[in-house]
Parts: sequence; C-alpha cells; structure tokens
Amino acid sequence: MFQQELGDKLENVTDSVWTSIQEFLNIGFHFGEGENKVDLTIGTLLVVVVSFLLTHVVLQWIRKLTTRNRDEIDTLKFMTIFRFVRYVVFVLVFFIILSYTGINVTPFLAASAALLVGVGLALQELFQDVIGGVVLMLDKSIGIGDVVEVDGKVGKVIEINLRSTRALTRDDKVLIVPNHMFIRNSIFNYTQNHQATREKVRVGVAYGSDTRLVKELLLESVQGLPNVARFPTPMVLFEDFGDSALIFTVYYFVEDSFITPRTGSNIRFRIDELFREHDIKIPFPQRDVHLFQPPKLSD
Repeated sequence: MFQQELGDKLENVTDSVWTSIQEFLNIGFHFGEGENKVDLTIGTLLVVVVSFLLTHVVLQWIRKLTTRNRDEIDTLKFMTIFRFVRYVVFVLVFFIILSYTGINVTPFLAASAALLVGVGLALQELFQDVIGGVVLMLDKSIGIGDVVEVDGKVGKVIEINLRSTRALTRDDKVLIVPNHMFIRNSIFNYTQNHQATREKVRVGVAYGSDTRLVKELLLESVQGLPNVARFPTPMVLFEDFGDSALIFTVYYFVEDSFITPRTGSNIRFRIDELFREHDIKIPFPQRDVHLFQPPKLSD
C-alpha cells in the first residue's frame, strides 16, 4: 500500500513538473488561426537554437573527419567547397524550422524562386564563377603552385577561391582571374604534366656560315646555365633558309617555367658571346633596290 501511494505521488509530481515545463515552453506569441496559425514561443526559440547548434557541430565534425588525412592544398580546396555547402545546409535547416513552427513556407519558397530568378539574371557571371571554382577543385585541372597562362598573362597560382583564382605574375603583381574564364577559354598549364617545360631561342646566321659549328655553339650556349635541365637533352634544328639568314632554333627544358624569360635572356647573352668568339655573323635584313629610269624622249 505504501509503495503504491509513493508511486502515485511520484507520478503526480512528474506529471506536474512536465506540465509546468510545457506551460513554460508554450509562453510566447500566437498569431492567426487554423492553418495560418503561427506559434512563436520559448519552445520554438529553443528548437531554433538547438537545431542550429547541432547543425554546426555536425558540420564541424564532418569537416574535421574529411580533412584529417589531406594535405594543405587539398584542405584549402575542400574548405572552399565546404563553406558553400554549409550556407546551403543552414538555409535548409531554417526553412525546416519555419515549417515546424507552423509557418506555411510555400509562399516563402515561391517568393524565393521568383527572387532567385531575378537575382540569378543580375548575378549570372558570379554564379558562373562559383561553378567554375567548384569545377576547378573537383577535376584538379589547376592547382596551387601551377604556372598558367590566361589571356596572354603568365602567373603562378597562389590561391583558388569560389569566385576567383589569384596568381602571381612574373612582375610580382597579383593577377585576379574570374573562375568562369577557366571554363570558357583555353588555358595553358605549364606544369600540370611535370615541372619542366620546353622552351626555345631562335637565331639567324649569315649565309656562308659553318652550320655544324653553329649547331655546336648553340648546344654549348645552353649547357651549364641555371634553370636549364640536363634531361631531356637540348637539341638544335636548322629550320629554314630565310631571306637574309640561315634560321636555327635551340630547344631546351627549364626546371622552373616561371622564370623562363630570365633563362632565355641568359642564353641569348651566351650565344652572342660564342658567336663573337668564332666570328659567326648575325646579319641585318637586306634588300636589293633596283632603280628604273625611263628612256629619254627624243626631241
């Protein structure tokens, strides 16, 4: 009997406490009636706070789990995409909470769709940039440290964001490239296959020069210079009989394509020195001009 009475009292206390909690959570504002009724209560606010906190915790856990074994470059790429996904998730959670509170989200979705159409037209290029950034990170066609040529400008990629990619030019200037340009235009990536890239220096020598000696001097001009790779080995081609000169081209590989102009300049200085030592002439363009004199008319 005593245990039954104690159990009844505990049950009554539990019911009373739960009822008090429910009454406390229901304190707030109530708008509308029927299907249009909206409840803005302490319980609703608590659900909002807890939902956003749980969403934040879950997303942070996913971020740490995903980036645990990634290197720094892959982590930067993932974080760029992750920020975009996080915004989308929070928007979805927000609409779910609105629906939970009794708010009819259909008008909001319809208005959002119409608004997005207008905003999409105004921000079409921005969306293309974002899509381009995601594509770049997924297909890995361009990475941090790659040397690329965009619209005639050469730079080393230092950062890839959702909207734009930043590259450092040979003039030590930061080039900001909208990501949609990587999708629309043809891009040269000098270092995607391997670090070394092939370059060339073209030179003309006077007719009558010893072509075998010219070949040896051109090969010597690229040997032992900084940034010129030993393998693959350089080669020289006798390309053409020009109007005023015999045309030769020396092909060589550079280890760092970002400083190619400096390497090419050093090779040209070396060629000039070797040609002077061996009396190889670089001719000026020549033209033969014939003067035509009409016959004199007799009186």
